[in-house]
Amino acid sequence: MKLLLTSNGIKPGFKNDFLSLLPNKPLNQISVSYIITAAFGENGAKSWVNIAKEDVRKLGISNIEDLDIRGKTENELYSILSEKDVVLVNGGNTFYLLKYARESGFDQVVKQLINKGKIYIGVSAGSYLACPTIEQAHWKHQDRKDFGVKDLKGLNLVPFLITAHFNDNFREMVKEEIKVTRYPIVCLYDSQAVLVNDYLTKVVGEGKREFFNGFKENTK
Repeated sequence: MKLLLTSNGIKPGFKNDFLSLLPNKPLNQISVSYIITAAFGENGAKSWVNIAKEDVRKLGISNIEDLDIRGKTENELYSILSEKDVVLVNGGNTFYLLKYARESGFDQVVKQLINKGKIYIGVSAGSYLACPTIEQAHWKHQDRKDFGVKDLKGLNLVPFLITAHFNDNFREMVKEEIKVTRYPIVCLYDSQAVLVNDYLTKVVGEGKREFFNGFKENTK
C-alpha cells in the first residue's frame, strides 16, 4: 500500500517522499487522475482547485487528467483509474466527496486498485476520506455542510484520523475532540503529510509533529 496523505498538496519538504512512491519510469510517463469532486461542495472552489495539480506539474509530471466521479459508474471508474499510476484526490467538502465516492462506487474501486499497487495521494478532504471515519470533518474548523451524509465511515486505509490545516489556534479544540473519538489523531500543518509505504508510516515535511490519542509512527 502506497499512500501520501497531505494537508495542502505536495510541498517541497516532502517532494522526494512522493517521488519515492512512483513507478520506476521517467516522470513524463507518469499518469495521474486528479479527482476534483470535493471542490464542488465548496463555494468559491475555483480559486484553489488547481493548486495541488500545479504542485505535481512542477515536479515534471504533465500527464494529469481531471476526473469528476459524480455520475460515473463503478465499471467506468475502474476502466479510467486502472490506466493511471496515481490517484490524487483533491480537497473540498469531505461529506460531499464521501457521498459521491459511495454513489459512484469509487470507494470500492480505489481500494481494489491500491491493493494492486496504485498510488493514492490525498489533499485535505482526500486525506480524510482515507481514514476510518470522516468524523473530523465535523470539528469546529472544518466542513459546515454535511449534504445529508450520516454514515461517516471512510475508506479505512489507515487506522488513524488526520486533521488538516492545523495551527495553534486549533490545539484546544483537538484536545476536546480526543475525549470523544476512539482513534489516534495526527494533526498536519500545511507543510506536512503522512507517508504510508507498506509497513512504514511517518509524518514527512517541515514543522513540529503533533500527535494525539496515542498516534505512533512506524518507521521500522
